[in-house]
Amino acid sequence: MAFDTSVSGILAASADLGIIGNNIANASTSGYKASRGEFTDIYAASLLGAGASVGQGVQLSSVTTDFSQGNVSFTTNSLDLALNGPGFFRLSDGGEAVYTRAGAFQLDKTGAITNSGGASLQGYPLDLEGNIAGELGDLVISTALIDPKATASSEVTANLDSRAVKPTAIWGDFDDNNERVPFDAFADPPTGPDSDMFNSSTSMTVYDGLGNPHVLSVYFAKTDGENTWNAYSLIDGVETGDPKVLQFEKDGLLDGDPLTPNLFKIEIEDWAPIGLDGTPLGVDAQSFTIDLSSFTQFGKDFAVSYVNQDGYTSGQLRGVDIDQTGVLFARYTNGQSRQLGQIALASFTNQQGLSPSGDTTFVETFASGQPSITTPGLGGTGLLTSGALEGSNVELTSQLVRMIVAQRNFQANAQMIQTEDAVTQTVINLR
Repeated sequence: MAFDTSVSGILAASADLGIIGNNIANASTSGYKASRGEFTDIYAASLLGAGASVGQGVQLSSVTTDFSQGNVSFTTNSLDLALNGPGFFRLSDGGEAVYTRAGAFQLDKTGAITNSGGASLQGYPLDLEGNIAGELGDLVISTALIDPKATASSEVTANLDSRAVKPTAIWGDFDDNNERVPFDAFADPPTGPDSDMFNSSTSMTVYDGLGNPHVLSVYFAKTDGENTWNAYSLIDGVETGDPKVLQFEKDGLLDGDPLTPNLFKIEIEDWAPIGLDGTPLGVDAQSFTIDLSSFTQFGKDFAVSYVNQDGYTSGQLRGVDIDQTGVLFARYTNGQSRQLGQIALASFTNQQGLSPSGDTTFVETFASGQPSITTPGLGGTGLLTSGALEGSNVELTSQLVRMIVAQRNFQANAQMIQTEDAVTQTVINLR
């Protein structure tokens, strides 16, 4: 019996050394969680529970996992994610759901966000307003060009110099009958405004339905009327229509109810985009407005403080940013950004019931219960840090101390076998 008891002790010490060795081996593994062996005694009682009984050794009862937070280190990869607080990343590994704290991710050739083992990070798709727009699934970042958007509205904020006087030349180009002809940079010969026809000007880039850029210029000319200006607009050097009259009050602000539709807006109707040679581009005609409602007329030099328009050309993916709530923002070469999806996190009622499955992942079991799936910061889950990794929570000093203790236990049980062997030999040698 003593032999069996000591052998169980050796096996238990060997198992403990194996667990400790695995911890030490993974001391630098991102997201690794240290394990600990739990041991119980072996005790055989009589059927009726009477009489003295000697224990029969020890056995490995379970291997528990320490899910405490590891240290966070920063990297240069924006797809590296450190989870600060409870929860697990949910991955799809060949269709099987696995869970991990290791946040070293990268894009594969299809645009899916995967770990080193090829398992795909899961989350929710988002619409343009940032609302969840679909079911839980693999997060995929499309590398395709995003569609262009034609300019639908634009806005300029500026101050017109109240000290300005009416330009010396009349705005426009005139034919032989002394009738004004709109400026046209593609006419033969080309025509355009002279500097003595206006007091100030500004320009911006607008886009047609195919994403082609066009230069929109607005010229401002003081009139004979008190505090009155004409605003003329040209696109690619071609005049777009009649001027917009801007009437200012004596306090330097525009005169009129700003709620009146298009009162302070230049309306461009049925504009047909043209190419660099002046020929049509085959794009649908479009209409848009230029909002001048924030203009002022003070005794200061002309100055533009704000220019904006809502169109853009097509763009390629430039990079991906992830905020602390797991929202993925794709940045494009055209200056646009889009919310593509939101990372999902899982939590368990009994995380100790999770079963390790290799590659720093776990799978759910009956003991762990089913996962609760949510987004970072909700349901008791932590928040994310992009460009960072959670390190192993293995504390080497304590592991080395445990190793020494396990080694002594191994030696003691081996010595017990030697002692029992000596006693047995003595009994055998009795005459």
